[in-house]
Order: sequence, then structure tokens, then C-alpha cells
Amino acid sequence: MSERVVITGMGALTPIGNTAPDFWAGLKNGTSGARKVTHFDAEPFRTQIGCELKDFVASEKLDRASIKKSDLYTQYALVASDEAIADSGISSEQISPFDIGVIWGSGQGGMPTFEKQHKEYLESGKNPKYFNPYFMPKFLVNMASGVISMRNNFMGVNFTTVSACASATSAIIEAFNYIRWGKAKAIVAGGSDAPFIETSFGGFCALKAMSTQNDSPETASKPYDKNRDGFVMGEGAGALVLESYSHAKARGAKIYAEVVGGAMTADAYHLTASHPEGLGAERATVLALEEAGLTLADVDYINTHATSTPVGDVSEMKALEKILNGAKPNFHISATKSMTGHLLGATGAIEAIASIFSIQDNLIPQTINTEELDESIPLTETVVTKSNLEKEVNVAVSNTFGFGGHNAVVAFKKI
Repeated sequence: MSERVVITGMGALTPIGNTAPDFWAGLKNGTSGARKVTHFDAEPFRTQIGCELKDFVASEKLDRASIKKSDLYTQYALVASDEAIADSGISSEQISPFDIGVIWGSGQGGMPTFEKQHKEYLESGKNPKYFNPYFMPKFLVNMASGVISMRNNFMGVNFTTVSACASATSAIIEAFNYIRWGKAKAIVAGGSDAPFIETSFGGFCALKAMSTQNDSPETASKPYDKNRDGFVMGEGAGALVLESYSHAKARGAKIYAEVVGGAMTADAYHLTASHPEGLGAERATVLALEEAGLTLADVDYINTHATSTPVGDVSEMKALEKILNGAKPNFHISATKSMTGHLLGATGAIEAIASIFSIQDNLIPQTINTEELDESIPLTETVVTKSNLEKEVNVAVSNTFGFGGHNAVVAFKKI
């Protein structure tokens, strides 16, 4: 018999709140995290806006050695995971450190370190002596999971999931599987990205994937709106502690929700665009719900991927429409990226946290900025706009999809 898996801790570092409770408060208040970009001079770029962290000072959370030896994406990971671990109360002193693992997602890893080191090398006249000895360990995409384990003496399963914007959800699903298979008692799972560097930002601009509504940053991310023109980049981290139900109960841990299903598929269609009919998303949703012993009729809330791109918002809804097969939907939808922007490799973790808080508070946060729903998108009657919706939420689903055609869907249930 497989182990039941529950959530016992959460941590978030987002453009609308630097802790999990503050993030949830930001969602409930309909706060937009979008502003003019400050990490670098964005004036030369077609997009000049983004959802950066507010009032985040690494030295207030981390010691000098940790900052010196880690890339910004790892620093974000440490702050969010510290919060989740403290929230959970789990430690390697309670059980064998080999029973606690870390599975962490990131889309880009240490790109800020890579960009900075390359600039310094070129500016030095290509002098090899200018390479920092910490360059490689700071840059590697797996380093956040490694550093979290070292910081907490977690010696169990440890690896990194890289599936673009689905990375953090992939990490959560992997953690869910390892625990229910009995290969771990607890795992810290989540994701982080620090994409506000010129190379990453410029690359997304070249793809014409991001909104160019530079004069109105706060309203630029508008999922399902007929005037949407692309996503707004975000940064940060989200962390969850997944734990076997039996272990959590035995130690008297508080339990936020149960993880009941998860699935990953591929579109096998296009480098950057989702399948126009949502075939991969449809299959992932069906598989996740089947594993949970549920159907779409049992779902109360779906936190959709909904990045505010012209194509992506449509295909995800087409997938849900196909699963319904003419039935009337019981679920409601919201797109929290309207407030946070798109945190790339971290997005699945913070949206899982939003889904879990929705179950806790029986409240579905609104989708802001959506003034005129696009009539070409099916099921827009399910989208929560204008104000939050108070509703009994027993089952919540979180969707994340990434470049390369990666689809990841995870389902949570009230316990």
C-alpha cells in the first residue's frame, strides 16, 4: 500500500509578498507586482516592465558566506525553503537525515552568475585569472537543491528538475512519488529563478513573448482578456514540505492539505508554443485526476497556467473543455500570474501554495486586469474576475506548462 502524502510547510518569496502568508494576502488584496524593471537599464528593450521582488535584502536573511558562494536563484531558494522548513517543524534531528530529501526545480539556474562572469572575463581582456573559483558551483542548475540539503543536513534523495516553467511542479510531483513509494519520509520541493538579467530578458523580448504595455505595468498581465499581449516576467521562489501522512500525524505536525495526484506529459509539438488543442495538457489533467480517484466534476478550483499570451490561454481552456465533454463545469478558475507575473521555474511552487491556501480559506483569488473576456476562449464563465470568490474548496488543481512542451498538473485535497 502506498503512503499518503501531505503538505506540512510552505515558504514563498514573490513580487507581491516575501513570505507565504504575505504572498497569500497580496493575492487576496488583488495586488499587482509589476513595475518598471530596476535590475538593469531596460530602456533599449521592447519590454521594460517586470514583477521584481520588493524590499528583498539577501543579507537580512542569509550570512555573508552563503551569499558569496551562491547565485541569486539559490539565495531565493534558501530563503523560501528556510521558511517552509521552519513552518513544518521538520528536522534531521527527529528522524534519520537519510529519510529527508530535497527536489528543487529551476528553469535557468545560475544565469546571473554566468552573465556576470562572462562580462568580467571579456572586460579583463580575456584573462583566465578573472574566473571566480565559485563560478561553477554558483552557476550549476542543481546547486540550489544541494545547498538546501547541506544547510539542513538532509541526506535523502536530492536532485533538480528542469522542465522550463513546469520545473517546480515537476519537483512537487517527484517528491509526491518518492514519499508514497516509501523512499522518503519528507522532502522539501519547490523552485526558484532569478531571470532579471539582460541576456534572459533580451531573449524573451526577441521571442516577442512578453507584454509591451510599458506605460501601464500594473495592468499589463491580463489573462483571458481580449487585449492581452504577452506575459510579464517575475522572479522569486516557492517551497513546500511534503511528508508522509503517517509521519506527520505521529509527530503532531499541522497539515495544510493532501497531495492526491500528479502527472506530466509532453505536447511533442513546438519549441515554445503549447499545442493549439491542448492535447498534452488534457492528458496530464486526466491522469492526475485518475490517480487521485477524482474527476473534473470533483474539482472546485483550478489555478491555471494562464500566462496572458494570445495562444497559451486558449489551449489550456480547450483542454478543460474536452475533458468536460459537454458537461457543465463545477469548478472556478483564476490566474494568479495576473498579480505575480510569471516566475518561470518557480511558478509551479507558488501557484501550488496559492491552491493550498485556497483550500484552507475556502476562497478563490480573483484574476485582476481582465476587463473584457476574449470570446474566442471557451469556459470563460468559470474565470473569477473583479473580486475574490468565497466558495467551499475541497479539491484544487494547479497547472503549469513550459517551453519544450512540458506539462505538469498536481491535485490537492482538503484533509
